[in-house]
Amino acid sequence: MFLKFPEVHLCSIMKSKIIEKASELFLNLGFKSVTMDDLANEMGISKKTIYAHFPNKTKLVGESTMYMFEIISKGIEHIRSLEKNPIEELYEIKKHMMIHLKNEKSSPQYQLQKYYPQVYETLRAMQYEVMQECVLENLNKGLQQGIYRENLNVDFVSRIYFSGAMSIKNIELFPQNLFPMTDLMDNYLEYHLRGIVTPKGRTFLNKIINSNQQ
Repeated sequence: MFLKFPEVHLCSIMKSKIIEKASELFLNLGFKSVTMDDLANEMGISKKTIYAHFPNKTKLVGESTMYMFEIISKGIEHIRSLEKNPIEELYEIKKHMMIHLKNEKSSPQYQLQKYYPQVYETLRAMQYEVMQECVLENLNKGLQQGIYRENLNVDFVSRIYFSGAMSIKNIELFPQNLFPMTDLMDNYLEYHLRGIVTPKGRTFLNKIINSNQQ
């Protein structure tokens, strides 16, 4: 006896598959480079099937972006729940983001800003909300543990951290042939932490940096 799945359920499955594959292609090749034809060929389906779920590429880009954002956000929430040392926590979050963003080889955020500005602004607002909460909690935890300096203005530091994290994704400022994203993120995180750690925190930071270099 064959099981019959509701048409709405099957429709939802197909839409999810399209979003997953599109997200993968966008990260690997870039939002601008991937066409609806490319996606259809990659999935072995007709372009008509894609348009049945997404009226245009902008809509697909928007939903794929939110899909990636949710995956990364859930991973960050999990890392925060582990109650790691604040410095170690930041490095674990950085590692998680780089894995899911494929080391940002195609500069997805920069392409999003250039070719899909409305989607980018929506994403940026959501990123700010998540990062602000995460960094503020991290800073306060580091202060309590004596790892970060007592005289920190946590509101300023959290905002300047977000601003810098967004700026290093600008490939005009940081060309990828000179600044590979993995190295750039490592350098930025070290730059951020060395400005706020106590001697106790510096000792822990140096251990992490040395272990990452081995």
